[in-house]
Amino acid sequence: MEFIVPFKGEVKFKIALDPTVWIFDDRRIDLDTYFDEERVEIDEMEEYKRGMGEHWSREIMEGATVPQTLKTEKRYSRQEKNEMITGTYGIKFAPFLKNAEPSAEAKTVVFESANGEYAFPLDAANELIFKFSDNGKPLKENGPVHVLLPDGSNQEDPITHILAIRVE
Repeated sequence: MEFIVPFKGEVKFKIALDPTVWIFDDRRIDLDTYFDEERVEIDEMEEYKRGMGEHWSREIMEGATVPQTLKTEKRYSRQEKNEMITGTYGIKFAPFLKNAEPSAEAKTVVFESANGEYAFPLDAANELIFKFSDNGKPLKENGPVHVLLPDGSNQEDPITHILAIRVE
């Protein structure tokens, strides 16, 4: 089974997704709790601007700081490591679609699957979630990813066996 999912069609960049590395991505979502809890969506651009403003103010007041080194890399606790190897995780589809840069004429995202094709309007596709692990294991038999609706209504019957993503 191939674990790479290619983007194709009406996109500026024909990128390839590798779900096997997403376990280390800070954007990963714990699907065991995601659909059960209240969420507050954070605008990434606003968060970036706020952080840059704080950094700018700190440099004005305290002076420039030394660049980060390997000593400041993120370290995971034993509990976090255990959760990573036993949890069920997903990641939002929107950043990948944004990075592929659909053309102005594009209206639809089609997930090509061994079971057929599943089409979503471009705006609705931004809200989809890719499930990439189940109980700490990659989705080898029917993966590499499962497509979940934003409300989780298809958790028991997700779109599986994804071969490619086509933007039309």
